[in-house]
Amino acid sequence: MSTDTLPGVNLLAGATGREPVHPGDARFGATFERFRVGAARYFVKRVSPERDWILRATGDRDFRMLKVWRAGLMHRASRVVEHAVLDVELADGELVVLMRDVGELLVPDRDGPIDLDGHQALLSGMAAFAAEFWGWHDDLGLTPLADRFGVFAPANIADELTRPDPSPVLQAADTGWGLLAERSPDLAGVARAAQARPGALAAALDRSLRTFLHGDWKMSNLGWCPDGRTVLDWSFLGAGPVCWELGWSLALNRTRLPEPTEEAIAAFRAALHRRGLDPDAWFDRQLTLCLLAIAATFGWEKALGGGTELEWLTRRAQVGAALLDREEPGWR
Repeated sequence: MSTDTLPGVNLLAGATGREPVHPGDARFGATFERFRVGAARYFVKRVSPERDWILRATGDRDFRMLKVWRAGLMHRASRVVEHAVLDVELADGELVVLMRDVGELLVPDRDGPIDLDGHQALLSGMAAFAAEFWGWHDDLGLTPLADRFGVFAPANIADELTRPDPSPVLQAADTGWGLLAERSPDLAGVARAAQARPGALAAALDRSLRTFLHGDWKMSNLGWCPDGRTVLDWSFLGAGPVCWELGWSLALNRTRLPEPTEEAIAAFRAALHRRGLDPDAWFDRQLTLCLLAIAATFGWEKALGGGTELEWLTRRAQVGAALLDREEPGWR
């Protein structure tokens, strides 16, 4: 099958103005292209495990996004988010994702915080997405919760670093883990323990409420739709606690947030309340454990920056480790 055609949505055959796109923080190994058919604009993304380190690092050899598409979950999600996807297919061993071009709706790619109203809208979108799939259980074979904690773990990235074209992100992670041991030995210790026994932390989180996770709630994947929905470019799909989504966002978007971290947490909690999810019954415990998991995932990134972010995550991870000590004795 030619990669210039897509089953069901045969648009590329009549495309004009085709041009490659190189997003500043694009996933290593994916290729992107923008094109037009008449006045309409489209965007196509191609990924494969041979080229994309993220698929390899997360064990995604059978294209989880294709499973989600075929199961109708993206169609269901359209009630609360704009994913822009028109078709997802396999072509010549690659996953090919055809989308409407919604680039003008995405969060602008620039330094500094976004405006407060825009940030509050994104948190509301996160809550809406969680509420739409509340109680969802994975019967498709998507990203296991325990695997999320180890994406950047030293043991997981070791083979990638020996490749002739290692991802700069993984090279930074390798450097950051080394710095973390110097700059915050306490955080480094709990991160290593969680990486060594991810099943214990996953088991504790499995006792919390679950939803369908997007998995990569960073600014470059987000935007604002005129009808009020959040624009969402999909990524590490699976089931898990919604506070994982929040923790990931806090870790990766800290320099873009227009409010302190604790205020952002409170704003998200309020958004869950508005969706009728009663966070008072479960939120504090779930967030505490999720921030421990985030420390195991992104402790390296905070070591590279240092300062108050590193101090804040260290404190929160220590609280999470103490809670896990009580719930899963002997995990470290």
